[in-house]
Amino acid sequence: MPGQSQLFPDHEPAVLPPAPGDPAETKRAAAPVWLQRLSLFVLVLFCVYLGVLVMLIPWWARVWDHNLYIQSHPALASVLQNGAVRGMISGVGLLDIWIGISEAVHYRDYK
Repeated sequence: MPGQSQLFPDHEPAVLPPAPGDPAETKRAAAPVWLQRLSLFVLVLFCVYLGVLVMLIPWWARVWDHNLYIQSHPALASVLQNGAVRGMISGVGLLDIWIGISEAVHYRDYK
């Protein structure tokens, strides 16, 4: 239609990088160091706690085998009670612990 503008123009819009002393660049100051460290601590604590929980629950028979939801679905129960499936779920827990520890080891303060 001749009255409409192009949906995808042929040229790229011109975007200029901000100047070094520009006030727009100073707005992007990093969070205070104590807040960065607190958020790292909470992240690591969450990852390790969740990882230990996911790693141990498949092997806790009272929770895993005698679960009402799993017992009401026999096809799902036969899959989830397989040792290989339990091992894979525990592997996801180990991976989560690894992510938490890796975040702690590779932490850098931004100033």
